[in-house]
Amino acid sequence: MDFVSVRIITDNLDSMVEFYEKVTGITADRLAPVFAEFHYPTGTLAIGHTSTAQLFNNAARPAANQTAIIEWAVDDVDAEYERLKPIVSDWEQQPTLMPWGNKSILFRDPDGNLVNFFTPATEDAVKRFRGQG
Repeated sequence: MDFVSVRIITDNLDSMVEFYEKVTGITADRLAPVFAEFHYPTGTLAIGHTSTAQLFNNAARPAANQTAIIEWAVDDVDAEYERLKPIVSDWEQQPTLMPWGNKSILFRDPDGNLVNFFTPATEDAVKRFRGQG
């Protein structure tokens, strides 16, 4: 088994695609007018318009997530925080050292989904992230 992607269903496809393009620096592949994908070395973030939810028995509801956090590892979380200040309007957490050794920022996308950028900050976290610990 191989983990492949996370998909967000939204009423605001264009604004969500634009947000993630600005935040991650990756241009989305628009496979259809109602669907986009962002391809990263470790997986894919897919964004589908609400109209695509019917293909999944309408089980996905836009802007209703309260539990999942979409995460990216970055080289310098402090630099990303400064870069994202003019882009992100809804911050949940400024750069903070987490108990497991990552330094993290937490913010919301235009639909309210949680996004975490983190950098392993302690020696143990760096080893763990690189698969050495």
